[in-house]
Amino acid sequence: MNPESTISNSDNVAVNLSTGGKLKIYIGMSAGVGKTYRMLQDAHALYKDGINIMIGYVETHKRKETEALIAGLPVIPRREVFYKGKRLEELDVAAILLLHPSVVIVDELAHSNIPGSKNEKRWQDVLDILNAGVDVITAVNIQHIESINEDVKLITGVEVKERIPDKMLLLANEVVNIDLTAEELIKRLKEGKIYDHSKVQQALTNFFQPEKILQLRELALKEVAGQVERKVDHEIISKKLNFRHEHLLACISTNHEIAQRIIRKTARLASYYNSTWYVLYVQTPGESVNKIRLAAQRHLINNFKNATELGAEVIQLKHDRIADAILKVVEEKEITTICLGKPHLNIFRTIFKTGVFYQLLKTLSRKDIDLVILS
Repeated sequence: MNPESTISNSDNVAVNLSTGGKLKIYIGMSAGVGKTYRMLQDAHALYKDGINIMIGYVETHKRKETEALIAGLPVIPRREVFYKGKRLEELDVAAILLLHPSVVIVDELAHSNIPGSKNEKRWQDVLDILNAGVDVITAVNIQHIESINEDVKLITGVEVKERIPDKMLLLANEVVNIDLTAEELIKRLKEGKIYDHSKVQQALTNFFQPEKILQLRELALKEVAGQVERKVDHEIISKKLNFRHEHLLACISTNHEIAQRIIRKTARLASYYNSTWYVLYVQTPGESVNKIRLAAQRHLINNFKNATELGAEVIQLKHDRIADAILKVVEEKEITTICLGKPHLNIFRTIFKTGVFYQLLKTLSRKDIDLVILS
């Protein structure tokens, strides 16, 4: 783990993991590949070695082989919550912090907590646990990683609502891929080892199709390989060579969907280069609070929140010349790469209309700053 790593939660409070616990994440291409099973195997091995390990939350989905592995391991009781007349169970973070085991197993990293919980997402609970000095072993499916959400939607036709920021993977000491071939996974499904037999045919018709599984498998393999490559670059190569430390700037407008794409793709670049990055929104006189719709304002706030969760610092400036505002931030934050949307974007057209755009290009050329046009 990078000794200086930090991440922010939804309240934009920095969590310093420099003296915190270690994080191990198992990634799979889909449900049923064996992530939870592998975590429990780890737990038994550590428990046998005398390590103080406890189960904080495990979702067995009533799979007998997984349930059997819980036997013999200390389990922290779940927190009971009543919501809309139903009794629900959640990870009990307070109990984990009180008992303070050396290692805790926390399944379903992308889970959304019940409204009223201290944190909105389970990955934020995990940060609290790590910050208390407890090691965490957790698991997540590839489709829950924020920056590749659109890739997953193209493959499966489904937009996954529960997502984790890429920064969680960068904070991990280990990211391990649990891999199966499409044939093995479908065989497990037909044998009733993933879902109840009554749901098998529906799963085969929708998600569990060989071509979809193959593409998700490729995403998972590439993600883990990329994490290893970035770790080598950051911890070994960069110490030997005089690498340029990248500072990325994503420029967004009030267009919700396009801004989302720019944020995700810049987050992906920032993850690849293990770099600091910023999101800039320039509010022109035509976009003052009393001139844009409430829906646009809400989308903008959501994009700011999403960018923060992905690890960006959000910058808001009021200026009548967007290019001037970009130049100001480029200078102040020592930006190395500017990320903009395609030329049809309003923000790009506005820049082109101003003579300052040529000043911007001159500055980029003089300072060796890259300009990336994102689709």
